[in-house]
Amino acid sequence: MVTPEDRFDRVREYCTQCNLDTQHRVSIQIRSESERGTNRAFSREPYRLSECQQCGTQERQRMNQA
Repeated sequence: MVTPEDRFDRVREYCTQCNLDTQHRVSIQIRSESERGTNRAFSREPYRLSECQQCGTQERQRMNQA
């Protein structure tokens, strides 16, 4: 049985601000990197977003480093 504490979008990981392993909300977001309208549809990249649930620090990491 899943309890309210067993959230799939929360992970314990190191927070540089808190200097501790804390609960983080983690998600994946597709972001457009081009400002020009014609190339915008072809410049989307996945990013991993994490937010510390203790201090609110947010980190963004590009997943495709091509």
